[in-house]
Amino acid sequence: MSTNLSRRGFMGAAGIAGLTVAGLSTLSACGSGASVSKGGSKASAKIKLPSYVPAKTAPADLAGNAAGLDAAYLRYPKALTKSVAKAPGDGSRITALTETFTTPAPPQAKNAYWQELNKRLGARFDMTIVVDQGVDAYLQKFNAMMAGGDIPDLVWFPPNQGIQRVPELLDAKFHDLTPYLSGDAVKDYPNLANLPTTAWKTAVVNGKIRGVTVAYGSMGQVHVVNQDYWKPVGGAEFTSAEDFLAKGKELIDPKRNKYCLEPSYVNHVGIFAQWFGVTTGWRLDGGKLTHMYETDEYQEALEFAVKCAKAKLFWPDPNLSTTMEKVAQGTLGAYVQSFPSFLVDARTYDFPFGIIAPFAARAGVKPRYSMGYGSVGYTAINKKADEKRVKMLLGVLDYLAAPFGTEERLFLDNGIEGKHFTRTAKGDVKLTAKGNSEAVTTAMPLAFLAAGPEYIYLPGQPELAGKIHGWQQELLKIGQSNPTSGHFSDTSTSKSPSLTTAMADVQLDIIAGRKPISAYKEQLRKWRSGGGDKMRAEFEASLAGK
Repeated sequence: MSTNLSRRGFMGAAGIAGLTVAGLSTLSACGSGASVSKGGSKASAKIKLPSYVPAKTAPADLAGNAAGLDAAYLRYPKALTKSVAKAPGDGSRITALTETFTTPAPPQAKNAYWQELNKRLGARFDMTIVVDQGVDAYLQKFNAMMAGGDIPDLVWFPPNQGIQRVPELLDAKFHDLTPYLSGDAVKDYPNLANLPTTAWKTAVVNGKIRGVTVAYGSMGQVHVVNQDYWKPVGGAEFTSAEDFLAKGKELIDPKRNKYCLEPSYVNHVGIFAQWFGVTTGWRLDGGKLTHMYETDEYQEALEFAVKCAKAKLFWPDPNLSTTMEKVAQGTLGAYVQSFPSFLVDARTYDFPFGIIAPFAARAGVKPRYSMGYGSVGYTAINKKADEKRVKMLLGVLDYLAAPFGTEERLFLDNGIEGKHFTRTAKGDVKLTAKGNSEAVTTAMPLAFLAAGPEYIYLPGQPELAGKIHGWQQELLKIGQSNPTSGHFSDTSTSKSPSLTTAMADVQLDIIAGRKPISAYKEQLRKWRSGGGDKMRAEFEASLAGK
C-alpha cells in the first residue's frame, strides 16, 4: 500500500480504540472471516483463496517475505514495468464510496491528478469521499446509502466501524466474487494475484470471497524515538522496565519542557504489555481464548504506566497536538506509531529515527511483538452490475492495486511527472506543491478501495530505509498474530468499539491518578459481562469450525 496512507489516523478515526486512542488491538474486521452462524466457519475453512502469483517488477534492494517483512528500495527503480496492458474501463461512469483522513482532495474539475486518473482508467471515476470527522461519519454515510438504495459500484467495507449484519447485507446487496477470484481465477487480474494470501482472509465471509482485499502492512505498532534524545543514557536500549524508568527519570527536565513519552497513555500500556510478554488481542491455548485484558501481565503493564506517570515521564498536556514537532525538536523522546505510518513519518520529518524493540520487562519474561492484520477491509461490488461490468470493475481495482516498481504505482502515489513530482539527480521522487495538494489528497481515498503490498521507500534516505528493514527483521523474530484474524464475531462487530473505549477510559483515569488500580478489575468484569465473554465464545466456535 502507498505509504501516503496513515494508519495512525485511520485506526483512531475508525473507532478502534486500539491503535491510537487506546493502544489495544481488539480489531476484528467487519465481515472479516467466517460467521459462526449457518455453518459459515466451516464453509470459510474450505474456500480456496486467490492464488498468489508474485508480480514481475523491479527487484527490491532488500527483499520482503510472506511473514510480513516489507521489501525495501534504497532508490526509486529506474526501469519500471507496466502491470496493466490497457485502460481497464469501458468509458462509463464508475461510482465508489470511500474515506479520507487527510485534507480533502480538490474537486475533480479542478484536480489534474483526478482527471489523469480518469484517462488512465478509461472511465469517469466518481468517488464519494467521506472526510473523517471523528463522529462515525463514514458509518452514517454508509448506512444512508444502504437504506436509500443508491449504492455505488464499489463500496469499501472498513475494519470495525460498527457496520451491522454484514453477512446478510453482503448477500442482499453485493456480488459473491468467489467465481472471479478464487484459486487461479484471480490470475486474470495479475495485481490482485500479487496481494498477500493473509490479506485475502479478511475478505472471506461465510465461505465466499465478498470483496477485493485492501492490502496493508503486516507490522504492528512500535515505539518510535529520536535517537539523539537518548544518547546521554547510552541510547534507546534497555535491560528491563525499571531500567527504562530510571533512564527516563534521568532525561526528563520539566523546567525545560522536556519529557520522555507522548501523552497517549493507553497506547503505551499496549507497548509495555509486549515487554511483559502479552500478545495484543487474544491468546489461544488448547482451543480456549484469553483476552489480553484478562492477563496478570497486562495489569503489570498498566501498573508500570502508573509509575511512569508518577515519575512525570509523560508530556503533561494530554491533548498534545504537536507530537511530531516535539520529537523532531528533541524535547520529546518517544511516541507510539503503527509501522506503516512510521514509514510516512520517516518521509515527512527530519530527525534521527529509531525504535525501541520490545525487551524483557523483568527476568524470566519472553517479550513479544504484536503483528497487524495485513489489510484494512475490502471493497465489495454492487450486485446490480452484470458479469461484464463486474469484470471491468475488477480490472479497475487491479489497476489501483499495482505494486511498487510499476508505472501505475508511480502515478498513483505521485501523479504526473513534471506537474506533481520531479526527479532528483539520483532519480528519487520529490513531490511539488501541486503534488501535495492533489496527488497526496486524492491517493488516500483511492488507497482505501485497493492498494498494492506495503513497501519501504524513503526518498533520499537509503540508509534509514535499510535500517527500518533490519528493525522489521528483528521484530519478526518475536512477532505473534492475533489468532482471531480471519474470524468473525457479531458481538465483536457491534460491541467491541464501546467496550474497548470503556476499558481505555478507566485506564486513562488510573494512569492520571483519578482512580485506584482496583478500578481496572471492576471494569474488566463489566467488559466480560457486557460482551467480552460472548465474543470469546463466538470466536472459539469459529476457530473450531462450528
